[in-house]
Amino acid sequence: MNATDKTKISRLAKRGDYTEETIYNILDEGLICTLSYAQNNQPFSIPTGYCRIGNYLYIHGSVGSGYMRQMAEGIPVCISVTHIDALVLAKSVFHHSVNYRSVIAFANAELVTDETERMDALEAFTEKMIPGRWKESRLPNAGEMRQTMILKFKLDEASAKLRQAPPSDDEEDLDLPYWSGLLHIKQQVVAATPDDITTEKRLPYPGYYGV
Repeated sequence: MNATDKTKISRLAKRGDYTEETIYNILDEGLICTLSYAQNNQPFSIPTGYCRIGNYLYIHGSVGSGYMRQMAEGIPVCISVTHIDALVLAKSVFHHSVNYRSVIAFANAELVTDETERMDALEAFTEKMIPGRWKESRLPNAGEMRQTMILKFKLDEASAKLRQAPPSDDEEDLDLPYWSGLLHIKQQVVAATPDDITTEKRLPYPGYYGV
């Protein structure tokens, strides 16, 4: 992707990445994005789940949702996704940091009306959250589809920014007797708790959990 006035990274520009591969990988690994927009001079920031199909990011919500209706009008939206991979502990407090991967995208929402595309988006969303779940659940019926609004955002104006490095201490601090290095962070599902009416005792989706 080509950098634009909005996506071009000026602060620590060397950390910027505009390739589709990097941007798509960061988006595909994430579960929640933040949608930011302004309405009547009031800023809003909405966290929500999402999925990506090709060069589009999809979200869904209730047809009665105020923010969904506002974005469906085509107002400008800023989308952000961030992964924290490690806490960076340096010898000095000033040089503490985080290793991260992030994407910022600017787009206007498009209302999805084609029923096949709407169903494909819901399937992609479900499979992104829990791989294999689409075939192990009742699919949405016509009434539920009428209550669901689906929006998509074209990812033509997006950039990634990453830090993947050890601490960056001043040379005069290197001999200080303080531990420095990386505290790695990983997002994972660690347990499954059935509800009171579930009779299936088998742990769903073996291999999906960190236990």
